[in-house]
Amino acid sequence: MNDSRKPLLRFQVITDTHITADPDHDYNRHFDRALQDIAHMAPDSAGIMHVGDITDHGFETEYAEFDRIWSSNRASGLQTPILFTHGNHDLFLGPVDEQLSRYERYSGMKGAYHAHWIGSYPFIFIGSEDGGIEDFADLSKEQLAWLETKLEEARQQDRPAFLFLHQPLKHTVAGSLDGQGWHGVKQDDELRGLLERYPRTILFNGHTHWELTAPHGQFAADEQSAVMFNAASVAYLWTDEDEAKAGSQGYYVEVYADRIVVQGRDFAAGAWIEEAVYEIKRHTSSVQS
Repeated sequence: MNDSRKPLLRFQVITDTHITADPDHDYNRHFDRALQDIAHMAPDSAGIMHVGDITDHGFETEYAEFDRIWSSNRASGLQTPILFTHGNHDLFLGPVDEQLSRYERYSGMKGAYHAHWIGSYPFIFIGSEDGGIEDFADLSKEQLAWLETKLEEARQQDRPAFLFLHQPLKHTVAGSLDGQGWHGVKQDDELRGLLERYPRTILFNGHTHWELTAPHGQFAADEQSAVMFNAASVAYLWTDEDEAKAGSQGYYVEVYADRIVVQGRDFAAGAWIEEAVYEIKRHTSSVQS
């Protein structure tokens, strides 16, 4: 019998690192500090899930700097693997094929969408296949059909599905509300309808940078719907006053036999964010691993 007091799985969610070519830039230092925090606080983590805007412009020099920071932390003892989706900043300054190829080469991911089973739980990453529609994600019919097969696999295995997409659906999490404007999925209706059919999905978004102390960090339309989270940003934050703010935040996630706990972390301060602690019970599996 499983001890419900002990997590079956731990992982972190970070987004919007916006790495620049300058090793002394605040964004780069923030990413380095976040990795140090994870290595110290969660040495048994199953993975770091990066929700896009890895770089500030998608330049080769920026990816090389990202690789330098990552390699340095690995050499210092960080054991946690990292998985990615991409964001608009990783795509929009060049032909999408070239940008995606560079992203794949440095991230190790294969294609604009991919899935992984970790500790018997599905982790699904989706992303835009077109860099030329401003900030919006453009998800092909093929990608959405593939996503449905993966969500169905999770349902057949009686598992919640962890889903990662850089841009949020409109009027869901902080930054995507009416008047805020930082939603961005071209196939908003199609993806929303798919999530309605698979309500045990837990979706993490980046893109808005909205600080985790702001309202609407979590969204669920009703008690039966998918749950969505704004994952803030490692590079810098944004506020309800529509202003940039220095800071670096993300999530620590723990999966228990009877609940999932999502807890905000201030990487810059090395402190928990009391306003950003969520417990999800209805998405847990009846199969205890």
